[in-house]
This record gives sequence, C-alpha cells and structure tokens, in this order.
Amino acid sequence: MKRKSMLFLVLLLSVSMLLSACGSGNNGNSEASGNKEETPTITWLNMLHTPSPPTDTVLNKIEEATGVNIEFSWIPDASKEERLNTSLASDSLADIVTITILDNASVRNALKAGVFWEIESYLDEFPNLAAISDDFRTSASIEGKLYGIPMQKQVARNGVVIRKDWLDKLGLPVPKTTDELMEVAKAFTEQDPDGNGVDDTTGFMDRSDLVYGAFKTLSSYFGTPSVWAVDEDGKVTPEFETEGYIKTMDYMKQLYESGYINQDFAVTAKTDQQQNFAQGKAGIYVGALFGSKNLRNLAKGVQDDMELVLVNDITSTGNESDRAIWSTTNGVGGLLAFPKSEVKDEEELRRVLKFVNDLMSEEVYALMTYGIEGVHYTLDENKAATIMDTDLWKQEVQPFAGSRPSELGYEIRENDPLKAEADRLIEENTKYAVLNPMFSLESPTFTAQGSELQKIITDATYKYILGRIDLDEFQGAVNNWRKSGGDKIIEEYEAAYKQVNG
Repeated sequence: MKRKSMLFLVLLLSVSMLLSACGSGNNGNSEASGNKEETPTITWLNMLHTPSPPTDTVLNKIEEATGVNIEFSWIPDASKEERLNTSLASDSLADIVTITILDNASVRNALKAGVFWEIESYLDEFPNLAAISDDFRTSASIEGKLYGIPMQKQVARNGVVIRKDWLDKLGLPVPKTTDELMEVAKAFTEQDPDGNGVDDTTGFMDRSDLVYGAFKTLSSYFGTPSVWAVDEDGKVTPEFETEGYIKTMDYMKQLYESGYINQDFAVTAKTDQQQNFAQGKAGIYVGALFGSKNLRNLAKGVQDDMELVLVNDITSTGNESDRAIWSTTNGVGGLLAFPKSEVKDEEELRRVLKFVNDLMSEEVYALMTYGIEGVHYTLDENKAATIMDTDLWKQEVQPFAGSRPSELGYEIRENDPLKAEADRLIEENTKYAVLNPMFSLESPTFTAQGSELQKIITDATYKYILGRIDLDEFQGAVNNWRKSGGDKIIEEYEAAYKQVNG
C-alpha cells in the first residue's frame, strides 16, 4: 500500500511540474506566439516588377494593419506569362493570384472554366470593394462575369511633355492643336532652341511603340477610337480602318519627312528615347505624363536648366468638345483572383475579400506606396510625402507598388510639383477618356491570333510613315488582316457585344 501511495505521489508531482512548465512557457513567450497561431495566413501569387523582392520591414506593418500573415510567391514580370500558365496547368496556385495578362488564352480559359470564384455578388459586403465603379466592374468582366477584384489604375495617363525653357527662348506658346504642335516641332528642329549654335536638336523624340509612344496619343487628337469602335447598331470597326488613324499616319509621316522627329524612332528603345530627351536632343516627348519626373531626374547634371510643361488638352480642331485620350485597358491593371482549389468555401472567400478590402485603406496604400513614415518618408501638413532615402525605398517599398488593388482616391501624395501636376492632368484625363468597348468581351480568334495579326498592321503602319508604301498598299495590308482572321474577330466581337448588351 505504501508503495502504491508513493507511486501515486510521484505521478501527481510529475503532472503538476509538467502543467507548471507549460503554463510558465506560455507566459514567458509573450502572447505573440499564441496570437500567431490564431492569425489567419493568406498566400499570394504575385508579380514582381523590381529586380528583387522586398524585405519584411514594410510587410510586417501591412500584416499588422490587416491582421493577416501574408506569404508571397513572387513571379518576375518578365516571365509572368510562362510562370502563370505553368501554375494554372499544375494547379499550384495561392489564395490570391495576381493576373495582369487578361488577354492570355490560358488565363481566359481558366477564368471561364470556373477555376476562380465569381465575386461580384460579394463586393457590396465590404465598403472599399463596394465603391468599385460599374465601369471598372464591366471592363474587368469576362463575358459579363467578374472573376476577381479589378486592379484600379488611372483610366488615361498619357499626354505631351515639352521643354518649356525652349518654348520661352523661341517665344512660342504652349501648343493647343496638332498644327501648333507641328510648328513647335519645326522650331525645335530649325531654330537652335538650346542656343549652342549647332544643328543638333529635333522636335519629337519617339520610340518603337505604336501604343505607348507618340502614335496612339496623337491618334486620340485626330478622333481615332481606342482599339475598336462600335456603333449604335453593334457594328464593330478596328481603329486602323478609321479616318483618324489615317490622319495620324499622315501626321507622323510629315514629322519624319521634315526631320522633326528622330529618324530612327521606328527602332529606338524606350530607355534610349528617355536618355536622348534628357540629354537635350529633342524637346517633345509623348507618353505617360508621370514619366516627366523621370525625364527631369535623368537630365540632372546634363540639362540642369530643363523646365518642362505638361499638356493634355491638344486637339486637331481647336474645339474643347473634341478633347479625347485613349484608354486601351479602361484603367484595369488586372485582377486579384481567388482559385477555388485554395479558397474552399464562401466563408474563406469572404475572409480573403475582407483582406483585399483592408489593403485598399489609406493606411495600407501609404505603406505600399511610400513605406513607413519616419523611416522611408516624411509627411507635411498637406499630406505630401517626401522620400527620405531613395535606395532604401526602392529596396523595401517599391516592390509592393504593383500589388496595390487601387491607385485612386487617396489623400496622401508625392511632394513634387511636377509629379503633382502630372497626377492632376491624369485625373482630368478621365473626363475625356475613350474606352475600348471590346476590352471585356471574348473573341476566340483574337485570343489565339490577335498578336500575330496585329503585326500585319504594325508593319504596314511603320512602312507608310517611313514612305515605303502608299495608302493603297496600306489598305492592302488591312485586307490581308481581314482575310487572315480579322473578319472572324469582328464577327465574334459583334456577337459577344450583342450577347452582353442585348
């Protein structure tokens, strides 16, 4: 009996010590470990637009603000199509998948096949998601269904950047029409705007890009639709069959033949275009207005007297009512999509949607754009942010910029007058934006052959501008486009438009 009592006492003492150890361990480890287990984790297959992923400095703050542990899997932007196709094929996805290539056949097929949740009916449950406009929802839909949160960007960002110091030196006003812009290009080429006594300047500095270079923005000024036009009867017309497109080609042809544009523009890379402009070789740059800040920074130490003016109200007629600016993607930068293989049920879907809703707060937007106040930036009384250490910001903050669900409507802004003016004009562009009516619609032929067929038009456009073919030969290329699949694309888009719009 005594032996049994002793064994019982030893066992009781052992259990007491074990419980005591467990208790003291929980108290001594702080509550963080316990909370960590309770904090939900969200995985995110995301695009990386910078050389390397961010450190955890800002990520930790984003996790604090959203109450979520975030596990990123980063895909370099340069290999996004291959990697995303592979992930779809192997079903190796994440709770959130950033999709920026909505015209990719594999992506569109996966969206339509029900791989991802259809989420429009859930948006109004969350205040920031509920505020997404009908235009964004429609533009981001596939055949009328929304399979992810639209990544909202400015609808129309382009305009004209001009050397104001050169305008002032030559006594020229800021141009308001395409004819006046031509006169500025002529003067910048012929009247020695930099005053060095050498014939070494031209008007436009352009690059080999008919979309993001000068051509498409100029075409807006001549009334060209944005990729496609559709009339009240649902008849679809490609932009290159419109009068505005021909007028733009003629305008560019005049610039080229007169020497008012860099003669190698058809083979010039974007980086070379920007470097040449920054070095004072030309005075007109057409592209994203926010790029003016980069042009000015590139010019430091080379063209320190450079003064830029940003212009977004040029027309070919001089009439305010004719103002227009293209918007190929209608401001949709992609989708944040939620695969059913990872997000198993509606409860889990709502949890992930709440996380995206929280990402759209002013606090998290500031973290993903500027970083941590006092570490990466300072803030003045007007909510203007000044970056403290550009290299640190690039390493710890910049990689998050491509992950923001929205870039619109926030109070905090950059404390740079030129960037502030660019932002103001880009916002103003929204009122004059010409949307692509086919952006959210489906044409299987366009998905399969669109890029290949576009090469026919791109090649013919350059040849016409460079004087290697005439208008009849250009029309011949258009007919070739139609016979090679273009007619089928138009037919499919007309059917899709009718199905969605009745």
